[in-house]
Amino acid sequence: MDLSQQLPNVQLTHFGSPTTAQPTRSTTAKPNDLEQQVICKLDLINRTIPNVVFSDLTETSSGANSTASILNYKPKYCLGDTLIVKVQMFNYLGEKKTYGGDFLRARIFTPNLGAAASGRSEDFNNGTYYVYFKLFWEGRVQISILLMHPSEAVSSLWRARNQGYKNIKYIGKFLNKSQEFHTECGFQLNLPGEKCDYGDDTYGEFFYCMKLPGVPCEALISMRSENTPHAYLTDEEKMLFTSVREPGLLQPGVSGADADMSVEVKPKCQTGMSLPFPSGYFLNDLWYPLHCNVSSYEPLANITTCLTGKIIYLMGDSTLRQWIEYFPAHLKYFNYYNFVFKDLKFFDLHGNGWHKTYLAIDQTNNIYIQWKKHGHPFVTLSFFNSKDYADVTHQINQIGGNSDTVIVITLGLHFRAFPISLFIRRLLNVRKAIENMFLRSPNTKIIIKSENTREINLDVERFSDFHGYIQYLLVKDIFSGLNVGMIDAWDMTVAYGSFNGHPPEIVLKNQINMFLSYLC
Repeated sequence: MDLSQQLPNVQLTHFGSPTTAQPTRSTTAKPNDLEQQVICKLDLINRTIPNVVFSDLTETSSGANSTASILNYKPKYCLGDTLIVKVQMFNYLGEKKTYGGDFLRARIFTPNLGAAASGRSEDFNNGTYYVYFKLFWEGRVQISILLMHPSEAVSSLWRARNQGYKNIKYIGKFLNKSQEFHTECGFQLNLPGEKCDYGDDTYGEFFYCMKLPGVPCEALISMRSENTPHAYLTDEEKMLFTSVREPGLLQPGVSGADADMSVEVKPKCQTGMSLPFPSGYFLNDLWYPLHCNVSSYEPLANITTCLTGKIIYLMGDSTLRQWIEYFPAHLKYFNYYNFVFKDLKFFDLHGNGWHKTYLAIDQTNNIYIQWKKHGHPFVTLSFFNSKDYADVTHQINQIGGNSDTVIVITLGLHFRAFPISLFIRRLLNVRKAIENMFLRSPNTKIIIKSENTREINLDVERFSDFHGYIQYLLVKDIFSGLNVGMIDAWDMTVAYGSFNGHPPEIVLKNQINMFLSYLC
């Protein structure tokens, strides 16, 4: 899959590679294929990001002044028809924009039917966009097109993100003969003095802590992060994200359309399938993927059969931790189908905090489910144990695998505050680990869950959904061609209209239903 086919068709003006300073390793690392792949992916994305220099905020895109109209309006549509909306961007002076690159989010929805789907936007690089909506259900639809960031903000966010590692710092806790010491840690430490090197030359990974006198590097026991007051955005660029420039709802002249019902036969969901965009839609609050068939009830109804005898490793952030919390908490739902799933219980591993390792065991049905946080970067204000802390690459390498082993991976939300090269390198390493897993155990099931949308105004420079969108496209690109299952959490949350880092239960339930469809 060519990433250029997935990224928005914004103006292809190359404005130089991001100026990310790579930390100096304590050993001499030679250029290798991995670094060349990182550079290639980085350059590919860089060529698609708009290079916009602005001098006045009034010249930037305005959601309130911009217009939207239905191009192919007709009184009645058939199911499967495409509704096309033309969006014309204007600035705060009411002047037509002459270049593209705006970050839009589009969806159609019918609240009383529990129906929703994402739209696909086409950028003509002159201030004009076409947004394509496929009609998946009967009834009238409402249309929402949000200007998440003007192109000026997109350009600023990209430059700021790739300038360095100063947005977040880490504090390491060392225990030495019952004495506790704290010191600064991170991916790049511009401080004088000796450093503890926790990197891995094999995978090009790097992380450091300042060495304390008389305290061995092996004494590191836990870690936490802090959002620093540092910003790479200029004061003028920060004004692009103030409340008066929040996304605006673009109202087309016609709010919906009718559709005739038809039936389409799809193959059963299985690993190795590629995802279209949009990848599915909601109807009656159930997610129907476009590339395969998921019965509205069958996977959850057969949950015991699906999971019996399975060893399931969940590797990622708190959006996957939601999964392991979901199963025991919804026993009544599963019992509705008269299946016994009451014996899945948590085993107390005596950890602290939300980021501790979770383990749920059902001895009756021989089910083992573990959630473990992914490796650096992990963003949290509370200390987490660094001794049971390994990135996903190493976690996969430690698993033998077999037909009863299932691995679910999600990476994204915690990477947004760091240069994109860090994320690309991790994805490439994880892909290699998956390839090695399939060599020694081709029957191991591996599922990739993409990251999801989150709150709009939550520290935009560090955590904007623009960063998440680029990462989402990278995940689809780098894991393409592998025999893995994909759960499109990004498309689900866009379609549902979620602005929550931890999606609501309806979305969570449908993610798990998709997961089970790959197992059953």
